[in-house]
Amino acid sequence: MAANETTQDVKSRGILWGFGVFSAIVMVVLIVLGAWWGSEPGQFNIMDEAEQRAKETHDTENMPVGYVYTNTLAHIAEVLLHKPGGYITNDVGPPGVLLDNVPSWEFGALVMLRDATSALRNHFSRDQSVSTEDPDLAIAEPYFYFENDSWALPSTEAEYEKGVEALHKYMARLQHYGGEIKKAQFYSRADNLWQYTEVVIKRLGGLSNRLTANSSGTNFGPGLTKIEIDENTKETPIARVPWMEIDNVFYEARGASWALLHILRAIKHDFKDILLDKRAMRTVEIMVKSLENSLEPILSPMILDGSGYGLFANYSLTMANYIARTHAAALDLRDIMNRG
Repeated sequence: MAANETTQDVKSRGILWGFGVFSAIVMVVLIVLGAWWGSEPGQFNIMDEAEQRAKETHDTENMPVGYVYTNTLAHIAEVLLHKPGGYITNDVGPPGVLLDNVPSWEFGALVMLRDATSALRNHFSRDQSVSTEDPDLAIAEPYFYFENDSWALPSTEAEYEKGVEALHKYMARLQHYGGEIKKAQFYSRADNLWQYTEVVIKRLGGLSNRLTANSSGTNFGPGLTKIEIDENTKETPIARVPWMEIDNVFYEARGASWALLHILRAIKHDFKDILLDKRAMRTVEIMVKSLENSLEPILSPMILDGSGYGLFANYSLTMANYIARTHAAALDLRDIMNRG
């Protein structure tokens, strides 16, 4: 009897040990995958990517105005979909469902992608307000506005892939046309760039405001004031971002900065003539440099929220500073493009 009990105890312990080892292995795998999937994508060279795409069409010499800009938008979407772990916002299983910073990063980049695609459809590809919109861009833009967290049919990834495909068709028509293929247009004019810059200004202003509201020990709002005056001249404190959402706002701003940085580099290329003519190239370079600084590597395993002159850094205020510089330069760019 005692021998049977001893045997059962050994078996029970063996099962428990086996389950414990299996659980430990699963946890290690999830942690490693989470760390890998949770890393931010690096920057890419817009010209190298455009040339690589042109090689696929066997025409590297023919990259007309607008080709680099459009390919940059397509590649931003491809990075969102095919980075380590793929597109994570709509994940329903671990480790993706446990990663909250990456979805915030993806959303920030997605908003900038949507704005730039809308500008391409509504402004850059149209000669006048009464001009007919490009058929491929009319298809591409709505796909990027599909809900960003759908995992069922149709999935977010499938819809965004269709948007990328439509952008590639537009690019092909920029390169090759004739017969039944209608030439695609891209107008790198000052008024077109001015209209897009207006949208960028609003996006950057909103991000800067939210990042500043992240700051520990402050209720700062627009213009770094502790209060704002409502219609009845009553002083009302501006609500701070909840503590658990501080890192989400920070990573959303990082994703937006990453996407906008590449878009501005493409604008420097495709709007080069008008930027030089208006003496605005230096202004765009200031925006690019500020965004590059905002994407410096993060050395802390968590987003620090120290006070302004305290022992620890405040990542949100640092990010807000760089975005505010970009915002100020965007205001200058708008004014320059709006001049006759």
